[in-house]
Amino acid sequence: MKKRLKKQLLEIVELLYEAHDSIEKNLENGNTDSALNSLLECQNTAITVGEKIEAAEGEGTTSVKALEDYCETVFLIFDKIQNGDGIAPSKIYKQLKKSVIAVINNMRNDIPETREIVFLPYKASMWDSLESVWKKYSQDPTVETKVIPIPYYDRNSDGSFGDKHYEGDQFPDYVPVTSYEKYNLEVNHPDEIYIHNPYDDRNFVTSVHPFFYTMNLRKYTDKLVYIPYFVLGEVDPYNKGAIEGIRHFILTPGVLNSDEVIVQSENMRKAYIECLVDYTGEENRQFLENKIKGTGSPKIEKIKSMTIDDVCIPEEWKKYIYKADGSRKKIIIYNTSVTALLQYSEDMLKKIEDVFRVFQEHKEDVVLLWRPHPLIKATIQSMRPELWKAYEKIVETYKQKEIGIYDDTADMDRALIIADAYYGDHSSLVTLCQAINMPIMIQNPLVIEEGKDEN
Repeated sequence: MKKRLKKQLLEIVELLYEAHDSIEKNLENGNTDSALNSLLECQNTAITVGEKIEAAEGEGTTSVKALEDYCETVFLIFDKIQNGDGIAPSKIYKQLKKSVIAVINNMRNDIPETREIVFLPYKASMWDSLESVWKKYSQDPTVETKVIPIPYYDRNSDGSFGDKHYEGDQFPDYVPVTSYEKYNLEVNHPDEIYIHNPYDDRNFVTSVHPFFYTMNLRKYTDKLVYIPYFVLGEVDPYNKGAIEGIRHFILTPGVLNSDEVIVQSENMRKAYIECLVDYTGEENRQFLENKIKGTGSPKIEKIKSMTIDDVCIPEEWKKYIYKADGSRKKIIIYNTSVTALLQYSEDMLKKIEDVFRVFQEHKEDVVLLWRPHPLIKATIQSMRPELWKAYEKIVETYKQKEIGIYDDTADMDRALIIADAYYGDHSSLVTLCQAINMPIMIQNPLVIEEGKDEN
């Protein structure tokens, strides 16, 4: 039985104590009809609780047997009072109390508790930030897990909601997905909810449905837990300048509204705490030290545990990866980020084209695996709409000329596992590459190889 339901049923049964007090006082004051009505209500309450227990646990539980015994006691007392048999109110109270104590003890000790833990990812490509936690709980017989992908919207340039997206069909086959339309958070009130999107209405590119903003979610669970979908470069937690550089990742609704926040390392935990103490006041330090956990990022845990045997290379990729003699080319994962595109705009587009030119010239020995950030399209359309046609043309040319592999799937780990080196912008991928000791080179959008001799 779910922990919350068990608690609710126990609270209902414990209300019978108050009813017994009322019955005793009514009998002492000669209010026989009121006492009889209260006894009927006690019996109906016990029957209702028994039906709910049977619905959750099946028939034959000791708790239901104890409730049946209680109902029998109530019936006998009702019958004696109605027939005018002399029975002291205090004796009636003791009989009822003894019987309800047996019910409560059986419910507490014999009904197993299960916790319900709900995961609310929004983008399938970010599921790896929650997956290892889900796997751990899904293997626990005392926990019932639900993975409920939630819808999100692109934002138009004026901030209004644009196209709606739902990626529930893009999760791995081994992950059982529950429709957000068929699960009622308010009714079920899960014990814990895990999220990986911290921004609520503060994201200018996308937004989850407002129902799933953290201020609202916290009303429907006993514990809201946030795990970032990204990993950051490690910082010195006592360097104020370094903390200021990641402040916008920390001071988000997801961090502020959650009951627990799990970050990638103990150093990052300290950085979060220092930033939040600076924002909320020194008097909150102890609270924040209990709230922020530095137990590690599931993204890093997963990528470090994977090998080439854990991934399946698509057939259409193989023509790029293997030479005519069957030998394998070097694979360079090329990552273009939202941040760099916003910062450099047209220069960034020129840089991408130049990178493609260089790799096309060396495609016999090296293959480029281009993995643009999954929010680049939405970002351009929302914040740099004047760049969209040019960017769209770059993508189309890359595909048509078969310059390299274009990977916009939700499976980021596959690309990291098969690649030999990383090239591109600063991003979460850099930290993941460091975790698996992959060579890394960061691109400079302002350095263009083509025509540099002339310039």
